[in-house]
Amino acid sequence: MFKTKNDLAETIRIKAIKLLNERLADSIDLQTQTKQAHWNVKGPSFIALHELFDEINSAVEDYVDEIAERAVQLGGVAEGTARIVAQRSTLTEYPATAIDGRSHVEALSSALAAFGKSARKAIDEANEFGDLDTADLFTEVSRGIDKWLWFVEAHSQAEH
Repeated sequence: MFKTKNDLAETIRIKAIKLLNERLADSIDLQTQTKQAHWNVKGPSFIALHELFDEINSAVEDYVDEIAERAVQLGGVAEGTARIVAQRSTLTEYPATAIDGRSHVEALSSALAAFGKSARKAIDEANEFGDLDTADLFTEVSRGIDKWLWFVEAHSQAEH
């Protein structure tokens, strides 16, 4: 831990940094999965999905930055290397065989839903140990992920 004049108790900061690094791994994994979809989508909805996936990537990149920077603000180290992310991410592997729009919509909506669930869990955890700012950060992330999930799922809901 680095010294800081942040007035949160060190015990709270340690818990927050651990939680932030856990979700950092998931958020970086989500970002790479979004880019995987962006690069590889094919089919009649190509341009709409290609552009949507790029917008989502941009938003998730912002979440990655916010989560990492919060860990550092609290005196920790942001642990976001590819190897650490590969070890820690709780998201399921993105299917390399996804090609058509429907396959990418299914895969990415599943990843977004899983990440949204973990962000909501992080809100509760941060509240429980007393870091309301970290809880607020995850509230913002959760709200944004829910919006992106809606945008992606809309591509398959008209079929039902």
